[in-house]
Amino acid sequence: MDTRPNQTARPQVVIAVDLPEERCREIERAVPEVDVVRDRALYRPRRGPADWSGDPAHRRTPEQQAAYDAMIDRADILFSLPDVDPAQLSRTARANPRLRWVQAMAAGGGAQLRAAGLDADQLERIQVTTTAGVHGSPLAEFAVLGVLAGAKELPHLQADQADHRWPDRWEMRQVDEMTVLVVGLGGIGAACAQKLSALGARVIGTSRSGRQVAGVDEVVPVEQLAEVAGRVDALIATLPGTAATDGLLGTEVLAAARPGTILVNVGRGTVVDEEALLDALDAGRIGYAALDVTAVEPLPTASRLWDHPRVLISPHTAALSSREEERITRLFIDNLGRHLAGRPLRNVVDTVEFY
Repeated sequence: MDTRPNQTARPQVVIAVDLPEERCREIERAVPEVDVVRDRALYRPRRGPADWSGDPAHRRTPEQQAAYDAMIDRADILFSLPDVDPAQLSRTARANPRLRWVQAMAAGGGAQLRAAGLDADQLERIQVTTTAGVHGSPLAEFAVLGVLAGAKELPHLQADQADHRWPDRWEMRQVDEMTVLVVGLGGIGAACAQKLSALGARVIGTSRSGRQVAGVDEVVPVEQLAEVAGRVDALIATLPGTAATDGLLGTEVLAAARPGTILVNVGRGTVVDEEALLDALDAGRIGYAALDVTAVEPLPTASRLWDHPRVLISPHTAALSSREEERITRLFIDNLGRHLAGRPLRNVVDTVEFY
């Protein structure tokens, strides 16, 4: 598909969320051939760095909403889904025939595109790209935290400390003696593999392509997941949420796990069957679980995961970094140059699997 914009007018890049002015000017300096359109009076107030969706309690006046929609609907290119809302992407796809490309703020932007429900013509006209690769290092650090917490039996240590108890010594597991299975070797998975390999772990990875990744000792097809799960000490899920990955780490895989296996999820919550995980935790096959994501977010207050003594819950915050805005802007600038030159974009969402 020819991604070049209409050559009869300057391409309009509309900033749909509260991107700091410094970053907007960086785009203008790097790519002076475009107009970078923004109006700070129309954005939802940010609550912190990279808070793309903004304060959910904020409401625009009818006049402000009309002005925001008009700004969005002049875009050839959108920096973010409007208000990070798939319904708003659907609205502008219908209202704005000029729109050709949307840069999503999430690495899992495919799920947002699927939720927008665009028709075939709209999917053909509008490319959506994700921020895959931007969050790899922060999420890999959380994965390392999860593996170390499980290996060193953090709940045991915390319980003894709370009781002021000094027990007999026991042997902790050593990461450099462990085998870790990274489920998905995309940007996040590759970063996890690199960090765990640096700590001395043997790393196995699943991949559809079978390509070699630095730090990975063995690559296996995802169809062998249950077989491989029985010979590792830790499982790290990094996969996006798609129809193919829904419940992938479920009863079959978790039943095959060796007693005490550590599970970490830094991909999408739907990849892990949470009822099967709780059964595996109760049976001891999973010795510790560190979850930065859950199937439903926020995690319902009634979920047993909250109170399980061997589960760590992080509120989908492990990727948050004050440098995220800088990294996404640089990715966008690179893709903007590609777009203007008619070259393929990086991180384009597959509109069949929405990945």
